[in-house]
Amino acid sequence: MVGFFQFFSKRWILLSLFLINLGGTIYGYIWYKGQLASTPSQFLLFVPDSPTASLFFLFVLLAFLQRKNWPLLEAFAAVTLLKYGLWAVAMNIGAGVTGATLNWQNYMLIFSHLGMALQAILYAPFYRIKPWHLVIVSIWVIHNEMIDYIYGMHPWVSWSLMPYIDHIGYFTFWLSLFSIGVVYVFGVQKGRFTLEIK
Repeated sequence: MVGFFQFFSKRWILLSLFLINLGGTIYGYIWYKGQLASTPSQFLLFVPDSPTASLFFLFVLLAFLQRKNWPLLEAFAAVTLLKYGLWAVAMNIGAGVTGATLNWQNYMLIFSHLGMALQAILYAPFYRIKPWHLVIVSIWVIHNEMIDYIYGMHPWVSWSLMPYIDHIGYFTFWLSLFSIGVVYVFGVQKGRFTLEIK
């Protein structure tokens, strides 16, 4: 198991992931262009969820490439990658189940966001997150839920899902708690499996 995870600390892997996430982050902000144009300025920071998660991870990878740890950014990246990665997968599959026709872009979003969530777990042994970092991130993501589902700033979803938007808000709240819990187990708690970036 050590060898499997240590493979992901190789410089060429880290650099490759940095470039992939850079492209995905840029694409993600472009994808949100229409929604951002119609978003009140006070909410702009809270709308582009997935590209902001991958932006956090870019900084984590940048630190890893320098054999450093930036624990607060690791906490932000890990929780948001897992949460928004799984959220986007669920929303795209849910759109298909509720009657929307899925196209190549939907499938691309499913696989790319699944990759986001996977990254959060694969790099857990390298995180140096402390409980207080996770508390700060928990406040951020729960606050973001309020902005999204009380003020209606959630990411645009398929027309077929709009009748279920209250249920989506409820699901998203519990997904936040799940993501926080997973990151605590794999990236924070004492006695967990850890490795060093070499």
